[in-house]
Amino acid sequence: MKDLGKHICRIAVVQAEPVLFNKQESLKKTLCYIEEAVNNNAELIVFQELFIPGYPFGMNFGFSVGKRTEPGRTDWKRYYDASVVAGGEEFIQLAGEAKKSGVYISIGFSERDAVGGTLYNSNAIFEPDGTYKVHRKLKPTGSERLVWGDADRNYFPITETPWGPVGSLICWESYMPLARVALYQKGITIYISPNTNDNPEWQATIRHIAIEGKCYFINSDMIIRKESYPMDLNTRAEITDLPDMVCRGGSCIIDPYGHYVTDPVWDEETIIYAELDMNLPAAAKMEHDAVGHYARPDVLQLVVSEK
Repeated sequence: MKDLGKHICRIAVVQAEPVLFNKQESLKKTLCYIEEAVNNNAELIVFQELFIPGYPFGMNFGFSVGKRTEPGRTDWKRYYDASVVAGGEEFIQLAGEAKKSGVYISIGFSERDAVGGTLYNSNAIFEPDGTYKVHRKLKPTGSERLVWGDADRNYFPITETPWGPVGSLICWESYMPLARVALYQKGITIYISPNTNDNPEWQATIRHIAIEGKCYFINSDMIIRKESYPMDLNTRAEITDLPDMVCRGGSCIIDPYGHYVTDPVWDEETIIYAELDMNLPAAAKMEHDAVGHYARPDVLQLVVSEK
């Protein structure tokens, strides 16, 4: 690993509830949290999966096998209209905020293709110079495939930072072993996971990945309340049986040894702050480097097709 420019990263993980189906209000809330985090000296600010315009948990937009409904199509179009074009107005604001404040910002968003009609579950990392990189989720999970398409580009982008390479995998992409290795091969020191996983098994997963990759695992989960869904959805009956707290959060940070830097936070909106010792990712590789001295490239190799 190359020498890092800075050995401490002051990180802020925002655990918050997006404003469902409303990109303007979700963006406004994002900018408020960025301002708060910057005022608390954050250098890297992380938001959850699909924070703009929210994760429509429990909805299927009227789809069933071999069938769809016009009310569901209308709700999907509403979500489509609330989705964001990379490089559009919302991106200009976020890039401007990153540049003004001199920070890195990672945020999940529903990406609307600028040419076609497909949505993608995406994550963007903005840099202090106003540039950004977008990662599209490789394989939407389960019924997500009814809403978002498979990534057709931007598979494993890496952002070079003073703390080493930073990358992201979205939610259950982290259950794709080869996708994890694709990031490890790029030397990531900070592995950002924007997700919607409040189940206890996920906590075991994230600790394993931190140990496996010898990196900091940033578990960025969200709060979703049943009462927060728009009242005028055509398919509102789809969420009738959801619990009052649809997603409980559980955001936390894991160090390269699999230990909690910050414990999981449940059922509340907050910003989690931590100072990450960036000496650890290299030090932890002394006895185990999954893509280095603990690998057998003569036996096993990963070939990544990046367009």
